[in-house]
Amino acid sequence: MSDNPSFVLKGINDVVFEQRPIPEVTGDEVLVAVKKTGICGSDVHYLLEGRIGDFVVKSPMVLGHESSGVVAKVGPKVKHLKVGDRVAMEPGATCRACEACKLGKYELCPDIIFAATPPYDGTLARYYKLPADLAYPLPDNVTLEDGAMMEPLSVGVHSVANLGNFRAGQSIAVFGCGPVGLLCMAVAKALGASRVIAIDIVPARLDFAKQYAATDSFLPPKPLEGESKVDYSRRNAAALKEALGIAERGASAIDLVIDASGAEVSIQTALHVVKSGGTFVQVGMGNPNVTIDIGVLITKELNYKGSFRYGPGDYPLAINLVAAGKVDLKPLVTHRYKFEDAITAFNATKNGKSEDGKGVIKVVISGPDVDINSN
Repeated sequence: MSDNPSFVLKGINDVVFEQRPIPEVTGDEVLVAVKKTGICGSDVHYLLEGRIGDFVVKSPMVLGHESSGVVAKVGPKVKHLKVGDRVAMEPGATCRACEACKLGKYELCPDIIFAATPPYDGTLARYYKLPADLAYPLPDNVTLEDGAMMEPLSVGVHSVANLGNFRAGQSIAVFGCGPVGLLCMAVAKALGASRVIAIDIVPARLDFAKQYAATDSFLPPKPLEGESKVDYSRRNAAALKEALGIAERGASAIDLVIDASGAEVSIQTALHVVKSGGTFVQVGMGNPNVTIDIGVLITKELNYKGSFRYGPGDYPLAINLVAAGKVDLKPLVTHRYKFEDAITAFNATKNGKSEDGKGVIKVVISGPDVDINSN
C-alpha cells in the first residue's frame, strides 16, 4: 500500500517529493499520521553538507525528526493508545538491552534508530512508524504544534534539568539565542531560576530573549584587530561580569552555564563566567576542534559536560511544563509552511529569514493535506 508522500534528501542540495510505502505496524508499534514537523539545524546541515560528523547520507533519506501527529493504527500489543490519539513523537528508538540503555542513558545507545540520521528515514511524510512508548499522548491544552516542539524542548530539559541538575533559586547563563538556547532559558525559568542571562551577538535575538525568558542580556564587544580568541574570551568574560555584576562565588555567581552556539569564543568565555565548582554544559555543535583553558577547568573544579539529545523522563517533563503553563512554545514558531512548500521552508531556516525578510526562530511544516493553521 502506498499513499505516503515524503520529503526525501537524495544528495547535497538535492531534495524531492516521492511516494513511499506506508509502514506496517506489528507488536507494540503505532503508525502515526504526521501533522506537524519542526525543522532542526541538523536537517539543514544534512541538506547542505550531506553529513554530520561520522553520520553520512549514502542513500536517499526522508528528512525531519521534530514531529507530532495522530495515531492512525496500533499494533496488537498496544493497550495505552488508540486510533485518533494526539501524540508527540520521540524520534529515537533504542535497543533497550545494552549497558547504556540498562543504566538509563539510552541516548548513548550505540544501536539507536534515530529519525533522519543516516541511514534511517525521518518523519517528513504522511505516516511514520515508531514504538508505542515513544508516542506521548498530548493533554487537551497542548496543541499539535506544541507537540512537534517537544523534541527541541526535551533537549533543553536534558541540558538544564538533567545534566545541569538545575534547582529553584539558582542562576544560569546561556550563550546563543537560537531555538535551543531560548528553550534552555525557558526550562530554567520554569524551574524557578533566580536569574537567566542571555548572551548573543545579534541584538534582535537578545531583545526576543528578554521578552521570552531572560532576566538579563549581554551583547559581547567586538574583537580587537589581531586579538587572539583566547585573549578575547578573557576580555569578553570580564566585560560580561562587570556589566551584570557577576562574581566568582556567592549569591551573584552563576551556577550553570550552557553553550548553545557552538562558537569557540563562547565556549572559552563560558568557562571564565561559570562559578567555581559550577557546571558547564555544551549543547551547541560547531567546529569539533576548539582550544580551551584546562587550567580554568582544574582550578575552578568545573563540571564540564556534553549534552546529546535527551534521555529517560525528558519528554514527559517537557510535556508537563507546557501543559502546566510554565513554558510557552507558541512565540518561538515564527513561520509555518504547507508540506508542498517544504523546500521554501528549508531555505527560510537556512537563510535565517523568509522571502519577505522576516527573521526566523522556528519553522514548522504541516503534514500532507494538513492546514498550516490547524492544531
